[in-house]
Amino acid sequence: MQTVVEVIVSALLLIGSLFTLIGAIGLARLPDFFMRLHGPTKSTTLGVGGIVLASVIYFSTHNNFASLHELLIPAFLFLTAPISAHMLAKAGIQQRVRVTAATRGRPPTTGACAEHGDTREVSDDDEGAHASRAESKRAQDT
Repeated sequence: MQTVVEVIVSALLLIGSLFTLIGAIGLARLPDFFMRLHGPTKSTTLGVGGIVLASVIYFSTHNNFASLHELLIPAFLFLTAPISAHMLAKAGIQQRVRVTAATRGRPPTTGACAEHGDTREVSDDDEGAHASRAESKRAQDT
């Protein structure tokens, strides 16, 4: 029985570590801000969930009682990671963070959203218009 628990814990630790590694590599290698959001919010969340689940199983079997207080960690993580990613994405849209050509589902150029019907793609003319508007605004502020 002890060997079975150790195999399960080892498998969960390996799977969790693999997801965390993939998230870290994605954060370092993906080209723009919106693509980089997926690394820490998707795979790293699953990685931490696997590692904490392995911890719960290990300490529950070795201490002869359920160690359920550790489940609060992934519960808060699963609740806060999507919310923080959404807030970061909205801030990136508002600040008009640059995107690469490979990014699909480009944010609207007018600051509107798809719910209001503005789903057109960003063109080079739009990006130039934003740059000239930003320059004129900076000139007015000084």
